[in-house]
Parts: sequence; structure tokens; C-alpha cells
Amino acid sequence: MQQVSLREFRTRGVKALKDVRGGETVLLAGQHGPAYFLVPVMGDVAAEERELRRAMAKASLRQGWWIAEKQPIGDEEIEQEIAAVRTDRQAQRESKKG
Repeated sequence: MQQVSLREFRTRGVKALKDVRGGETVLLAGQHGPAYFLVPVMGDVAAEERELRRAMAKASLRQGWWIAEKQPIGDEEIEQEIAAVRTDRQAQRESKKG
């Protein structure tokens, strides 16, 4: 995997990728660390997008489970949070009507 700075990519565009081998994934990194992946498309674009979205969803779920394991909450707390959100949404709907 090749790494290119966001600044270089913004200023030079495609020229910033000239040293990247065909088919290689590129990591765009900013001041605060990694920001984006540029992943080459090979074959069916729609299928590639689905696979990429599936991989991103799995990564998000893993992060969510990691957080949940570190801060376990009980059923009562979950119900309280759901009730609070429902109350807030109902108040928003009522304020839009009036």
C-alpha cells in the first residue's frame, strides 16, 4: 500500500499517484493521520461498491461492539435511552406542527 499526503493529492491530483503501481491501494493521510483509502476498481463497479460498503459496515460493527464491551449497560438503561429519544422526537414533531 502506498501512502500519499492529502495536501499533495489536492495540489498535484493524478500526478501525485504516478509512483503507485497499478491495482495498488493508496492511503491518503492528512495532518491528523489516515483519512481515506483509494481502492482501484477491478471488474464490476456495482459489485465492488457493495463489497466495499459491506467491509465498512463490518468495521463499524466491530468498533461498536468494542465500545459496548468496554461500557456494558443493562436493559433498564437501554429502555430509558429509547424512551428519552422517543420523547425528544415527539416534542420535535409537535413543535413543527405548531
